[in-house]
Amino acid sequence: KTGQPLNLHAATASALANPFASPPLVEMARRGQKVCIVFTDGTRDVPDEVLAGGMLAELARAGVRPEDILLLCGVGMHRPSTPDEKLAKLGAPIVSRYRVEDSRATVPSELVELGEFDGIPLSVNRRAADADLLLATGIVEPHQYAGFSGGRKTLAIGAGGEATIAATHSPAMIDRPGVRLGNIAGNPFHEAITESARRAGLRFIVNVLKDAAGRVVSVAAGEPTATFSTLVEAARPLYECKVDRRFDIVVAGVGHPKDANLYQASRAATYVHFAPEQVLKPGGVLIIPAPCEEGVGQGVGEQRFYETMRSQPTATAVLDSIRSRASQAGEQRAYMLAKVLQECRVIFVGTRCPEAVAACHMTAADDLDQAINLARTWTTSDADVLVVPHSLLTVLRRGDSAQACPS
Repeated sequence: KTGQPLNLHAATASALANPFASPPLVEMARRGQKVCIVFTDGTRDVPDEVLAGGMLAELARAGVRPEDILLLCGVGMHRPSTPDEKLAKLGAPIVSRYRVEDSRATVPSELVELGEFDGIPLSVNRRAADADLLLATGIVEPHQYAGFSGGRKTLAIGAGGEATIAATHSPAMIDRPGVRLGNIAGNPFHEAITESARRAGLRFIVNVLKDAAGRVVSVAAGEPTATFSTLVEAARPLYECKVDRRFDIVVAGVGHPKDANLYQASRAATYVHFAPEQVLKPGGVLIIPAPCEEGVGQGVGEQRFYETMRSQPTATAVLDSIRSRASQAGEQRAYMLAKVLQECRVIFVGTRCPEAVAACHMTAADDLDQAINLARTWTTSDADVLVVPHSLLTVLRRGDSAQACPS
């Protein structure tokens, strides 16, 4: 669904001047403080140059010196960000004036342990936790496990330690009641990252909400819980979509930046299949147009996903393998995708890594016509087709509260 686009700079300035459940940032900061701003990596389409830039302007007004500020890119288990990506994210004026570094989840000396919560070991980047004032950016959008992304997740997962990422993304967590797309209440994943951010000392966030056209329609700032809750309520009518039946074929659009690699683009299959309301018939086909110009993905998590998928002869064998041992961060994507593949087929369209698609027990097609024709041979010649243009921004439901999906 589309919303009313905003003037991003003006909306950010207004949000910072009128924060939720918090004094303005200029009143929280003071000269001599060490400040850390955790921002998102290239897999999240967040206007960090404007959001971080707005916070930096407030910090300057409060007298905080540039040399006392660290901008930390929360890459989680993804690959490190490149210098060009940092420039694209933050802009040359910020990169040239401030320290900009990546988090490193696999380096124990760069982490601080925060104890356990509900059996989950909590740890975050030491430079973030040691800051006198800890801030974060983010985007509120549907998320497979957290219910909605954004809020504290930029810190707790983006700048979290490998043990935290592995435990929150493990089969044991994924299979727990409440861990569901679009669900916040009683969600153990959401509760764990909330507690991690609280213990780390996250005090202030600036998050955005985008519509189906990719336009920012809301900016909110302030105390993490109040800010996140406000944007989630605004997100539901934008992202929830009503369906009245099940379909033989679902075409699930991905879009930039998640279509850059197979690991990220495969979310389309799990977002559709594990939606609050099942929309694909048993034995149906999911079609995902995605170029995947980075192949499988270059990060540690992406490579673990690929090795786990291709090392087993079937999707069932993938699940058996993961369940038989302690899983590693990145393998959760293999676990979720394998569960999908037990019940339906998946076709990737226009991908630049067809061999990797095949190795992951899926099918590659050159174009959408070829994919539809192939899907019809697997289902029925008069197959019922649902098109979900923005599958990663869509929560499929039944009921009158959601907007109808096109079919």
